[in-house]
Amino acid sequence: MNPVLADLLHLLELEQIEDNIFRGESRDIGSPQVFGGQVLGQALTAASYTVEDRTAHSLHAYFLRAGDVNAPIVYDVDRARDGSTFSNRRVVAIQHGRPIFNMAVSFQHPEEGLEHQPAMPNVSGPEGLTDQRLLSEQAAELVPNKLRRYLMHERPFVFRSVEPIDLLSPKKLPPSRHVWIKTVDAVGDEPELHRNLLAYVSDYQLLATAMLPHGVRFEQGNVQLASLDHAMWFHRPFRVDDWLLYVLDSPTATGARGLARGQFFTRDGIHVASTTQEGLIRLW
Repeated sequence: MNPVLADLLHLLELEQIEDNIFRGESRDIGSPQVFGGQVLGQALTAASYTVEDRTAHSLHAYFLRAGDVNAPIVYDVDRARDGSTFSNRRVVAIQHGRPIFNMAVSFQHPEEGLEHQPAMPNVSGPEGLTDQRLLSEQAAELVPNKLRRYLMHERPFVFRSVEPIDLLSPKKLPPSRHVWIKTVDAVGDEPELHRNLLAYVSDYQLLATAMLPHGVRFEQGNVQLASLDHAMWFHRPFRVDDWLLYVLDSPTATGARGLARGQFFTRDGIHVASTTQEGLIRLW
């Protein structure tokens, strides 16, 4: 297996240190603080460790403080409720004695019900599209060092954008985009693992969508971005090692905050997950 992906799978395997308390490692991916997707994925893993025969269908999270990439994170799970069909868990992520993140997760025993979904956008497939890794390498020498580290960090996912990306001379564009994603290698068959990995990768691309109408130039080094909250819903089974289309849009930005939404579709048009995030966008 690709070593970067193998390391991510290891990162999502938490150590149990007490009943309902787990500990996870941190990774430096070039961002100034712990990557939000890491905390999302680990917190969902911690909650899943306390539930049997039920699958996560929604999560709602808040990022409270910047995480320290040089310290582990402790996840304290509160078994809020176990009903006949649904279970609810509250998770608090702690570093240096202070909460940095909290999340509520709802689990459901599988059952049948009404079915409908949106149509998948008619866009080109991932074949022939440029990997964003190559675009990052081309731009790396012309951006601030802190952004260069983030762009050049080897990732466990492949990203191929349908719309052209110009990191150095961005134009003002409509606040929507389509990105094909998948892991760089095959992973196991456990559905929980695929949900945890999708939670991890869902934090990529979102907030940047809210900046598209403004043509922000990152090489000037005057941009501060940070996730404030994150919600996600899992609708249908999927695999993250098969191509998924991430459909993103941003309906509004105001008060130094941007709102972004995302939908995930399989190649055959099945709507498998949705996500929404509000983030801090400051320009100095």
